[in-house]
Amino acid sequence: MNVAYTKMHGTGNVILVVDRRGENGPPPSPGQLRELGDEATGPGFDQLMWVEASADPAVAARYRVFNRDGSEVQQCGNGVRCVASHLANENGQAQAFTLLSPAGPIDARVDDDGLVAVSMGVPEFEPRRIPFVAPRRASRYTITVGDANVDACVVSMGNPHCVLHVDDVDAAPVATLGPLLERHERFPERCNVGFAHIHDRRRMDLRVFERGVGETAACGTGACAAVVTGQDLGLLDEAVDVRLPGGQVVVSWRGGSEPVWLTGNAETISEGIMDL
Repeated sequence: MNVAYTKMHGTGNVILVVDRRGENGPPPSPGQLRELGDEATGPGFDQLMWVEASADPAVAARYRVFNRDGSEVQQCGNGVRCVASHLANENGQAQAFTLLSPAGPIDARVDDDGLVAVSMGVPEFEPRRIPFVAPRRASRYTITVGDANVDACVVSMGNPHCVLHVDDVDAAPVATLGPLLERHERFPERCNVGFAHIHDRRRMDLRVFERGVGETAACGTGACAAVVTGQDLGLLDEAVDVRLPGGQVVVSWRGGSEPVWLTGNAETISEGIMDL
């Protein structure tokens, strides 16, 4: 089966948007996803967004999210920005609409300058709903990794995140500590691991080791997680510029039951056909 795709990126996070509205057929199998995600055997991607038609006329489209390792996850902030940009490009104009993600409805706005803002939902700090093994909610947790203890913030942004504060993101042990925390026994569904350095109340540097992918140039939900946990500690203002290896996004949260907003670019790299 020949399937069209649009290869995009959100702040360097490589996203394959597969628009199947009006089409039939299941998404790729885990084996196919691993093959397609590798640039040696496919178009290559960090995440694949499988877009389908919605039965609700108030919803522009629904989507599913797949990682490069073949796993399916609940959310991808950079991916949903790419989906929103892809849909807006059909009309060639700025617009606002609602998308349906596995984690729930998402409001999206594409501005005239091409920046895309998406509401990423309300952060979840309750351990059992993240999920994270802990007797009660805390702003920081101590997690034992081998012979060492690390202090981390934990939250769900539709997917579980573990955030560590470091003095220098360039020197952070992303490649070594990231996979150990991703698969730590206290995270039953694994987690994304962020290494954050706060410059001041409105600026942060961040690197993220993503669940099922490894380190990526950017992680939208990771940026949201780093900001809301920093706000929970009283260290950050409502709106924060987050600098990632692939570029910059803005994360804003008014706290409480308000949704987190993520704003950044979404650009097309190429288009093509793949065989499923």
